[in-house]
Amino acid sequence: MKKYKVYLSMLATFIAVTCVFSYFFLYKDTNLSAQVQRVVNSKAQPAFNQMIYGGFGPDALNKPMDVAVINQFVYVTDTNNKRVQVFDLGGTPFFKFGKEGEGKGEFKFPYGIAGDKQGQVYVSDLYNGCISVFDSKGKFIKYFAEKDPKETIIEAPGGLRIVGDKLYVTDIKKSKVLVFDLEGKLLKEIGSLGQKPGQFQAPNALTLDKDGNLYVVDTGNQRVEVFDKDYKYVRSINGSLNGAGDSIFVNPRGIGIDSRGILYVVSNLTHFVYGFDLSDKDKKLFTFGGNGESNTQFSLPNGLFVDQNDNVYITDSSNQRVAVYK
Repeated sequence: MKKYKVYLSMLATFIAVTCVFSYFFLYKDTNLSAQVQRVVNSKAQPAFNQMIYGGFGPDALNKPMDVAVINQFVYVTDTNNKRVQVFDLGGTPFFKFGKEGEGKGEFKFPYGIAGDKQGQVYVSDLYNGCISVFDSKGKFIKYFAEKDPKETIIEAPGGLRIVGDKLYVTDIKKSKVLVFDLEGKLLKEIGSLGQKPGQFQAPNALTLDKDGNLYVVDTGNQRVEVFDKDYKYVRSINGSLNGAGDSIFVNPRGIGIDSRGILYVVSNLTHFVYGFDLSDKDKKLFTFGGNGESNTQFSLPNGLFVDQNDNVYITDSSNQRVAVYK
């Protein structure tokens, strides 16, 4: 009887392991070890899933800087081509919009991108100094918060995030975060130029967690600064204990948070993405990437977006592609 029970236990273990590996084999995931880790460890790093490229020749991506999933389509700022490219979730090119210029619907340096509940697309233009709003098919609607780019409410917009009924913008030139309602009314200015807690030097991307806390990539100071829902400074994150030591970031850029409470930060000049556990004193959980051209490497990664299904989209700017992890 005892031998029979041991046999049943071994059989059950064999069946369970076989099922796990069969699942990954059938779905043809390219990073098997990482996927297995996700089954065993709920805080494991995501696995590479696919690459998104543009077409060939003039249709190829050229320095993609930011990415967002809006109404089940992937929108990418194709910066050197002065346009936005749109893909379906499988990575198939769908359409593109924009051209070089200073007029309505035109770009000089399209950078941050975000979408609202109506599917409208907001694109920040770092050099034109404005945020343009388009419908889901790329038709220009208006300038956000300004009648034209000559106004100076916004000077050098970088990262964008829309959460609820608010648009959050990093103004790189002003070294501030601007908070607007979606009608374009300025509600709050956060920060100022400097190195002290709550100050910025060329802030870049930003995101919010489920409790309304704001996370700002303070690029020039090599850190992420955290503010509570009332926009009061809380703490800094740079990979050291309590954010007080030397930073592991070099030119940090994109940022996002998944449903597990993991904060992702892109370190642009080291070509890595870091994951931190927000529920455990910002403990560093994992690092992936590194300089190269393989599917699991990057060359000057920049933007990062986490969708509602915890897929992580990373613009791999010098490799001219968008990497998708899940």
